[in-house]
Amino acid sequence: MTTTVPWHSIPELVRSAATRFGDAEAVVDGDTRLTFSQLAEQVRRTAGAFASAGVGPGDRVALWAPNSAEWIVAAFGLLTAGGVLVPVNTRFRDEEAHDIVVRGKAKALLVQNGFLGREFTGPPGVPVIDLKTDGFLGSGEPLEVEVGEDDLADIIFTSGTTGRPKGVMTTHGQTLRLYAEWCELAQLRTGDRYLTVNPYFHIFGYKAGLVASVIRGATVLPMAVFDVERVLELVEKERVTVLPGPPTLYHSLLEAGGGRDLSSLRVAVTGSADIPVELVRRITTELPFRHLMTGYGLTEAGTVTASRPGDPYEAVATTVGRPCEGFELRIAGDQEVLVRGYGVMRGYLDDPEATAEAVDADGWLHTGDLGELDDAGRLRIVGRKKDMFIVGGFNAYPAEIEGFLLRHPAVAQVAVVGVPDARMGQVGKAFVVPRGEVTEAELIAWARERMAGFKVPRQIEFRTELPLTATGKVMKDQLS
Repeated sequence: MTTTVPWHSIPELVRSAATRFGDAEAVVDGDTRLTFSQLAEQVRRTAGAFASAGVGPGDRVALWAPNSAEWIVAAFGLLTAGGVLVPVNTRFRDEEAHDIVVRGKAKALLVQNGFLGREFTGPPGVPVIDLKTDGFLGSGEPLEVEVGEDDLADIIFTSGTTGRPKGVMTTHGQTLRLYAEWCELAQLRTGDRYLTVNPYFHIFGYKAGLVASVIRGATVLPMAVFDVERVLELVEKERVTVLPGPPTLYHSLLEAGGGRDLSSLRVAVTGSADIPVELVRRITTELPFRHLMTGYGLTEAGTVTASRPGDPYEAVATTVGRPCEGFELRIAGDQEVLVRGYGVMRGYLDDPEATAEAVDADGWLHTGDLGELDDAGRLRIVGRKKDMFIVGGFNAYPAEIEGFLLRHPAVAQVAVVGVPDARMGQVGKAFVVPRGEVTEAELIAWARERMAGFKVPRQIEFRTELPLTATGKVMKDQLS
């Protein structure tokens, strides 16, 4: 059965939420508390402000700011004016951000100066608007522009970990259909209180966070910077029920949760190529979550697979679930995961060559991830094509090795990379954040008892922390 949604665009969804949920809280951000009716009114007035600034249907605006109530109003206001959202990673330096603003042909750049002690500049000729201080938001006459399901909603640039970021183009209809289904799979409910730790410049925060919450009538609590003490405080004070995030979020909760009332937590959602079985076990047995959804997604297609409510523990722990409705999966001869379906991007912005390389003539998106399907059609991610290394002729997958090492009681976090070796070509090196006493020799000996010799790291380097992107992924290019 195909998921159908009653809205043709994200602006229509926001207007509908005002009717459906009215005086219920839509956004809680510090002292700012907006009902769904107030949010819709602010959005309409911000759409008018964009129109007065010369932003019309199809025009692009870049948003380079942290999670906040203002980000939400600005993004939905832009879309309501018929504009196209270009989110920018808040960790980017000026040169990186300017490249995206210029290539995205943004007519304006919205920032929040002072965030992380920085002043955010724009490239020459692009007006810069401060979300917090310039009085822009809500300053226009109420406006609504007709927007259709096939109109472009956003251009989200990939993280750039595998080269220059590419702009992924997605429509309103694609987003609404996919994240309506996401709400069902995640068991998001009307009245839920959803702490959005994931950055809004990423689809996990923006689409599985903001859009999903407006679909279902959940209250969004934006978090600008991840701080585990602040998370614990908000969960307790605001009775947070939904807390998705990268595996590192749950590591932090497990280490720091003692003495806090976390009993309101009901839904956890995570997913990545390197989520270990042991972490899934601990989330479901040591924290109060009653539903854990694991999934697999990428900017180029959104959420592609997800576990299902009622899936057996072993399946949730070892796979990222089955394809979402309207998606097909295929495993290529080299184990690369191929994806086809309505959610696959419209293409990379102004880059037909890269688009043709990513999406073949039959419509299959080549993800760059390596995987396998179990007998029930569930996907297991075994690593990234670019991360795999070859030890004496054998393929070694870091994600698999990391999963083994995380079973050791003294290992809190781990990242494995391939390093050159004169005899074997490459061997594994593990970077470990310990939670207890363990030596390099002890950990290597422990690993030898549990995995094939070629998989065992030859070197272990202990760290107090691993370098992470703003979305919680380990930056392996900074490990060697």
